[in-house]
Amino acid sequence: MMTTIRFAILWLVLLGGSLAAERPNILFIMIDDLGWMDLSVQGNKAVRTPNVDRFASQGMRFTDAYAAAPVCSPTRAAIMTGLAPARLHLTNHTPDQKRFTPEGAKLQPAPMRQHLGSEYRTLAEGLKEAGYATAFIGKWHLSGREGDVASREPQAQGFDINIGGCDFGGPPTFFDPYRIPHLEPRMAGEYLPERLADEAIGFMGEERGDKPFFLCLWNYTVHWPMEAPEALLEKYAEHKGRGLNDPRYGAMIEGMDLAIGRVLAALDDLKLRDETLVIFTSDNGGYGGVADNRPLRSDKGHLYEGGIRIPLIVRWPGVVKPGTISPVPVISTDWFPTLLELGGAKLPEVCDGESLVPLLRGEGKLERDCLFFHYPNYAFHRSNRLGGAIRMGRHKLIERFDDGTLELFDLDADLGEEDNLAEANPDLAGDLARRLREWRHSVNANMPIRP
Repeated sequence: MMTTIRFAILWLVLLGGSLAAERPNILFIMIDDLGWMDLSVQGNKAVRTPNVDRFASQGMRFTDAYAAAPVCSPTRAAIMTGLAPARLHLTNHTPDQKRFTPEGAKLQPAPMRQHLGSEYRTLAEGLKEAGYATAFIGKWHLSGREGDVASREPQAQGFDINIGGCDFGGPPTFFDPYRIPHLEPRMAGEYLPERLADEAIGFMGEERGDKPFFLCLWNYTVHWPMEAPEALLEKYAEHKGRGLNDPRYGAMIEGMDLAIGRVLAALDDLKLRDETLVIFTSDNGGYGGVADNRPLRSDKGHLYEGGIRIPLIVRWPGVVKPGTISPVPVISTDWFPTLLELGGAKLPEVCDGESLVPLLRGEGKLERDCLFFHYPNYAFHRSNRLGGAIRMGRHKLIERFDDGTLELFDLDADLGEEDNLAEANPDLAGDLARRLREWRHSVNANMPIRP
């Protein structure tokens, strides 16, 4: 038996591979509310993100990546389960509240689940079964506030370690003492992104024998409240003009970049870089109160590109070619089958995502031709219209549930979604609307209620 194992190892080495490359460590970094235009590598000259920019030059940057929903909880649930928010019936940030519904609204929001139930097999559970050491650090926002909350927190959903994961959508403060469950105070005045970076570095440096690791570093930053160290606030205090709607937001973005830079440097120091797949992304579009999402239209909580298009960068040394850019539309739900495949874990019978392994390896294309979105609830800002969306190729259609209005856009020619082509192209608009409705039926989506 031992001879067989040694022969297998030798065979991998001769092919130029390694056991680590076959089953990489996985570092999944998700920044909360980071917009598509909130990085200098994306073209924003008002912010400084040298560490993430350098990271992008070392991997693949996706120009057309999407969140599964325009708000956080549904996207997080989609990543953890591989199921569309519409299928999960978890379609809004939790808890959904009556105060989100505008006065005199034509529609009441669709009924929804207020948490991710323990009956779902999570990404962490799948990778843990496959032999991974698992840790969650940061914002969870999936456990709900009613009933047996502990059974729905990260430590009960496949993660060996949970630091800071609870029902909170945002931190009471970004400075210690944070008053966040599962995150003990450590040093008064310490900045939260730095604390979570330390926790991530500590976990990656632990001795795990032959076990690869799966680490979710899902930061609370750059969510509200707008707080950053004084030196960074002073640095951006005089900013005026395009790129930022609030100088404090620029300070938070640079603070995030500094913390992520430390985590990436630690991979080098620990000699883990070559055997670690790193994902950097966001959970929805930037919040318009502080982020300038232009040239995209609108912001968090809306089905326009500003609400659902997100940054996505992937580094996998020896596999992903450095400095590459992919225009292929992908969605956060795709990470569930992708990471289970790479980890050698069992894939479920029902999955709404598609593995991105062919794209990462540069060996093929995706099979699907459409991405779907379903947002039948009101966001916290109460300014969105309930609806659904579909993207197929260069075209995107939004269907409004209150009056059946269709909006059709050619994203290649009109990234800002200013020119509605639905009347001029009724056949295309009708076909996309039909596909969208058929998809909703196939996932048993809940719909808004007409009073």
